[in-house]
Amino acid sequence: MRWKEPRAGRLRAASGRVKVAPMTTFDPRHKSRTLYEGRDRAPARSYMKAIGFGDADLVRPIVGIANTWTETMPCNFGLRGLAEHVKRGVRDAGGTPMEFNTIAISDGITMGTEGMKTSLVSREVIADSIELMGRGHMFDAVVVLVGCDKTIPAGAMALLRLDVPGLVLYGGSIQPGRFQGHDVTIQDLFEAVGANAAGKMTDADLKDLEDHVCPGAGACGGQFTANTMAMALEFLGLSPLGTASVAATDPAKERVGAECGALVLDLLRRGVTPRTITTRAAFENAIAGVAASGGSTNAVLHLLALAREIGVPLTIDDFDRVSRRTPLVADLKPGGQYTAVDLGRAGGTGVVAQRLLAAGLVDGAALTVSGRTFAEEVARVRETPGQMVVHAIDKPLKASGGLVILKGNLAPEGCVVKVAGHERLSHRGPARVFEREEDAMAAATRGTIRAGDVLVIRYEGPRGGPGMREMLGVTAALAGSGLGEQVALLTDGRFSGATRGLMAGHVAPEAAVGGPIAAIEEGDIITFDINARRLDVEVSDTVLKARLATWRPPAPRYTSGVMAKYVALVSSAAEGAITRPR
Repeated sequence: MRWKEPRAGRLRAASGRVKVAPMTTFDPRHKSRTLYEGRDRAPARSYMKAIGFGDADLVRPIVGIANTWTETMPCNFGLRGLAEHVKRGVRDAGGTPMEFNTIAISDGITMGTEGMKTSLVSREVIADSIELMGRGHMFDAVVVLVGCDKTIPAGAMALLRLDVPGLVLYGGSIQPGRFQGHDVTIQDLFEAVGANAAGKMTDADLKDLEDHVCPGAGACGGQFTANTMAMALEFLGLSPLGTASVAATDPAKERVGAECGALVLDLLRRGVTPRTITTRAAFENAIAGVAASGGSTNAVLHLLALAREIGVPLTIDDFDRVSRRTPLVADLKPGGQYTAVDLGRAGGTGVVAQRLLAAGLVDGAALTVSGRTFAEEVARVRETPGQMVVHAIDKPLKASGGLVILKGNLAPEGCVVKVAGHERLSHRGPARVFEREEDAMAAATRGTIRAGDVLVIRYEGPRGGPGMREMLGVTAALAGSGLGEQVALLTDGRFSGATRGLMAGHVAPEAAVGGPIAAIEEGDIITFDINARRLDVEVSDTVLKARLATWRPPAPRYTSGVMAKYVALVSSAAEGAITRPR
């Protein structure tokens, strides 16, 4: 699919009638006039002239280019170059771009270490940083360039807080690597670690896979968290449909960047802000896109966080409701066969949207940043003849989508399971209790986990971790050792989008606040029942209450700095793990 520039000045009302947006009622310099206009602002202008801006630049609309470029991972590495093309598009459309950078933490690189605790914390810091820059430098509009997992929801959160015209542009997927004649993604390497530990892969093959799995810039190549959230923002309307499907190293990405730079000026002149677009219907569209593509469970956390930013009434139960009615049609890794690059070749995320719109499973009247409705955007999609990635709506991979919300005596506020592939729908087994991820990983690689076990990894939630680490190292080690379909796992932490198997994450309330997961003892029998939407421990309420009556919270792992601040402010995973004043 190739994204095309929007029509200027046209919006579609919720009624479906086309209306022409007035072009003169919204001041394109609604923020920057305060900073750069008039005699009193001569000092401010002088600072900008010191770095090359002239008088002509400072009387144009000022567009902030929020970049999450970093040299610490491939996911965001290409964003420095992409920003130049976005800025070119802004200039050509009559604006003045001003680029600034923020942080980014790689989930994949920090996975399985103490550093992984910083990942979810970084979502809040990134959003805070962009918000502060937007408020302080009074940008009239903002384009946010994103790549790795947390940068995508963080950029959207900041846009919603600022509510100035803007959009999110995803840097794109990495190309698949090649190993022994077939395509591979980082999921294969994580699972290879477990296979090597179990004696099923040689050291030489592990090294060969390591050397070839990541061939260049771009975010992880399956329908893992980055590609899931990039698709979700297209369905939500904050990113132009089809832009995420253009891979990071595809030369067409340069044109996409320039067109997005022009588009933000069109949004500015029409006065269309993010909160105009992100309605309840738009959020349900986003959930449907995640479910239909077998996307990451992290989408639950991030979409809840976005909804909380603007007061849209969205609950964890809505994900189960929408997923139940949405068939799984995209055959994407980790549960399926294909990569995000394959989806792009098939026609892009819009092909998934076409399937859902034709079946009446998404709201076509929802507005998007292009100035067209979701239905109008979908009508422009061109599916590649003969593609095998996205199935027909009447021949889905599964009758319902990949997101399942379980409740029960272990998760009164809920937890999230992904059943996008061919996972079991039930499991009953003895608890193997671990107080932190490292201990579970050691057990998995030592071979002390047995078929039938239920691994319980606790004190890894938003407050307990802190930061809700992902458990891909553990789940991949289990899969690589051959136990992936013979054990189950539950945690108050998170899972990577690359995780597969019967795994329940985001168990809430978390252990650190005295949730029932804190009362589980070694050997307790735990049951997963996907059809009944239940996660329970076979212990009476009386016994659970007695155990919790003697429970005491552990000492905080951090007592100062950003991690301690996060613990003091973070909410439950069932609320999106957002930070807010208490």
